Amino acid sequence: MGVHDVAAVDDVVEALAGRDYLADEGLATAIFLALRLQRPLLLEGEAGVGKTEVGKALASWAGGDLIRLQCYEGLDSAQAVYEWDYAKQLLHLRAAEAAGTASGADVADLEDELYQERFLVRRPLLRALATTEGPPPVLLIDEVDRADDEFEAFLLEILSDYAITVPELGTFTAEVPPVVVITSNRTRDVHDALKRRCIYHWVEHPGVDREVEILRVRAPHVPVSLARDVALVAAQLREMGLYKPPGVAESLDWAEALVLVGVDDLDAAAIDTTIGTLLKYREDQDRVRSRGFGDLLSSARGA
Repeated sequence: MGVHDVAAVDDVVEALAGRDYLADEGLATAIFLALRLQRPLLLEGEAGVGKTEVGKALASWAGGDLIRLQCYEGLDSAQAVYEWDYAKQLLHLRAAEAAGTASGADVADLEDELYQERFLVRRPLLRALATTEGPPPVLLIDEVDRADDEFEAFLLEILSDYAITVPELGTFTAEVPPVVVITSNRTRDVHDALKRRCIYHWVEHPGVDREVEILRVRAPHVPVSLARDVALVAAQLREMGLYKPPGVAESLDWAEALVLVGVDDLDAAAIDTTIGTLLKYREDQDRVRSRGFGDLLSSARGA
């Protein structure tokens, strides 16, 4: 059964769990609807809550390629869709000159040859739409909020009919739409037009019990008691209004770090020496340090 034929939300939960991704019912429902309706899935949420991992897990489940487009300011079609390999085209011209075929009536034919598909460099969007064999790929458009408004409008046009036109070659249309996952850390608002095209879901930080489950799945060598302390402290930090509260990714790094330095029972000294794996801004570290690591741990365990 292909991902587009998934029958129920529970099937999504089970399939993702088999890829070490624990999705709650809300996220699993959004994924189910996106797959069945063949609509892009737009995931918003703070950094580190597992949005990108959804795309990776779906690619593993679907069995197709994971094609990732990392967005950034100034991203344009040459980096996202296609461009021509000018170096190869120039070599082709020089080879034609050396062979004596670059003059007279042959010039027009030579110019046409420069825009054959062998000189086309397919970037992520074109690769995702032009795949013709095997399962549909998963197109992961990561951190779309970092791209410009112009690129967002261009992306909306492509996702409307899953087609890209290369003037010299024609139109590439996806035979089966790729599974599209778009993520945003909401450094700016994504336009309503793109949101209307997508199935939308806000990805929350997990609760303590679910985070313990995630830590145990992703790092089974971490003792249960230590995993719970990590999840409890992370939950406390997320309520302190920090500049960058820790996500699940940081919790996992911290649990791994604690195991590596030989911590079995979390205490204030262990937090102090490993805090750099959990909080990545000096101001956040200073704020927690001024509160006192012992007080933080006591409050977390009490909660």
